[in-house]
Amino acid sequence: VPELLDGDHKIRFRCHKGIDCFNACCSNIDISLTPYDIIRLKNRLNLDSSEFLQEYTVPYEMEKDGLAGVKFKPVDDGTACRFMTEEGCSVYEDRPTACRYYPVGLVAMRKQDEYTDTSSYALVEEEHCHGHREDRELTIDEYRQEQGLEEYDQLARGWRQLILKKMSSGPSIGKPSKRSRQLYFMGCYDIDRFRLFVNSEGFKQSFVVEDDEYETINRDDVAMMLFSFRFLLQVLFGEMSIPMREGAVEERVKRAGDEPSAEQIPSGSDYDPSAEPLEPA
Repeated sequence: VPELLDGDHKIRFRCHKGIDCFNACCSNIDISLTPYDIIRLKNRLNLDSSEFLQEYTVPYEMEKDGLAGVKFKPVDDGTACRFMTEEGCSVYEDRPTACRYYPVGLVAMRKQDEYTDTSSYALVEEEHCHGHREDRELTIDEYRQEQGLEEYDQLARGWRQLILKKMSSGPSIGKPSKRSRQLYFMGCYDIDRFRLFVNSEGFKQSFVVEDDEYETINRDDVAMMLFSFRFLLQVLFGEMSIPMREGAVEERVKRAGDEPSAEQIPSGSDYDPSAEPLEPA
């Protein structure tokens, strides 16, 4: 178990091109990506999110039959990062959160039945990294500021809350349905496909989203990402923040060929979007 540290803990570290271990950490990668990481990188590479995911990432299970994560895919037949060059990182300005944090690890936690999460830090010391021998001391908070992590952490908070809420809920919410897991993956990682879904007739017939909000989320990837976190809290945990149109659930059931009794019509908190198309109608 790593020692948990506060932001005012001092570390000794510096990474630069002249150090004898330069690029060593990028030669054997295991880098998970946040939704904001994906937005920054896919825009940097001028790709849509589906293209980026297919070309540069692999999915993995955070827990069995649970929510999925996304990792960088290394070079073919190797373990190195595909963005590593002799000069260093070729996407440095848009490098992922995990790369910015190294050699510090963010430890986000939420205990069962608690409604807020807490963050601590852990120091990662690996043999290949000689940055710990450098003659420079600074606090973890100072290092985070230097690495531009305040923005990255703030914009990943909603995603981390989804994961922590699922893990801390235990069996009380049950196993997510396949459809819910698909929606989670699309909403968190495949933001351009999620945009098509949100603009589909099926979605518009079910949810009330004002025109000015549509304009904002369609124009801004980050706004769409934050909207997706709200949607997923509603889908996975019944935390209603996007109003549903009156009769929307009943209409979806009727279109599936059933005339529901009062007992068969799910409440808003039980709404399962399995009747909604993933592709636009």
